[in-house]
Amino acid sequence: MLEFLARFGETLLYTLRDVTPIVVILVVFQVGVLRSRLPNIRGIVTGSVMVLLGLALFLIGLEQALFPIGETMAWQLTETAGTVRGAIRWEDYWVVYLFAAAIGFATTVAEPSLIAVGLKAQDVSGGAVSAWGLRIAVAVGVAIGVSLGCFRIVTGTPLPWYIVAAYVVVIVQTALSSRTMVPLAYDSGGVTTSTVTVPVVTALGLGLAANVPGRSPLIDGFGLIAFASVFPIMSVLGYGIVADRVERWRTRTERQEVES
Repeated sequence: MLEFLARFGETLLYTLRDVTPIVVILVVFQVGVLRSRLPNIRGIVTGSVMVLLGLALFLIGLEQALFPIGETMAWQLTETAGTVRGAIRWEDYWVVYLFAAAIGFATTVAEPSLIAVGLKAQDVSGGAVSAWGLRIAVAVGVAIGVSLGCFRIVTGTPLPWYIVAAYVVVIVQTALSSRTMVPLAYDSGGVTTSTVTVPVVTALGLGLAANVPGRSPLIDGFGLIAFASVFPIMSVLGYGIVADRVERWRTRTERQEVES
């Protein structure tokens, strides 16, 4: 208990150091530039204290729970794959790719920032964009991206090959997509790199690179977040293109029925 309290106090001080500049900037602009009193000072102070405590507890949870779990799972999965054959073959690690897709999908669906973006998109579009449909599209993109990223770690192929190819596809999809879907797709790729997804995916990549022979955690372990960012853009743009084509086909069919 004493060890936990000491660790919590140390983390709380680090969090206070990081958050203080943000609070100072907001107060200076509110009072010095806008020349307005701070509204609801008691609520601001209470909320700031809750943010500090929450961030400190979250950071401790990352260090003591999420990172070890991700690394342990990667080690166990690679051990299982390694017993299949003596030589390293990418197909031996199919269970790792399956686990990566499952964990990428699950963490993305539970991502609070994605939930918020989905609800706002549904509200602004008047229901034309489904919040649940957007979450599923983004989660599928993350699942594919993280699984492909694990394949890259196992095979040791260069990261730029995948990223350049993925963004070429994104550029082509952007040219084919409607103007309403493009900004939403790009924002959807950004919100996946947030509270829940990043710690688990990072731990998975580091653990996998540390346990696959010939791979370096520093060189090969990082990069999964890039996959988790670009592939949701592809999936949302693809979702928008398909939905637009279906809507056009439905409209054309209804028009033909009316004319006939």
